[in-house]
Amino acid sequence: MARIAGVDLPREKRLEVALTYIYGIGRAASRKILSEANVSPDVRVKNLTEDEVNRLRRVIEGQFRIEGDLRRDVSMNVKRLIDIGCYRGMRHRRGLPVRGQRTHTNARTRKGPRRKTVGARRKTT
Repeated sequence: MARIAGVDLPREKRLEVALTYIYGIGRAASRKILSEANVSPDVRVKNLTEDEVNRLRRVIEGQFRIEGDLRRDVSMNVKRLIDIGCYRGMRHRRGLPVRGQRTHTNARTRKGPRRKTVGARRKTT
């Protein structure tokens, strides 16, 4: 099993897809990594040689910010916005959509489940 950047890659998947299991690497970055490491994107993870894994590791560690470092950077950016009290920081603090989406309806992902109001339920007769 190939372990890159602290992540176990799924053995049965193509390498191009398997690299996307690493936080911070998508399909486009995966293709770029494979071309620079000179590894075929169609090879399965279980068929990788140690040399290929080492080349992949070298390219990823040298050019990309991934996993813990990237998560820390993102959380620090959000914390900075909250600390300076800007509009985006206030939206983060309140748990509302940050990028201008409507909130009258929708936005349930950010707002969470609907809260029931006391007068909203039907009275039985």
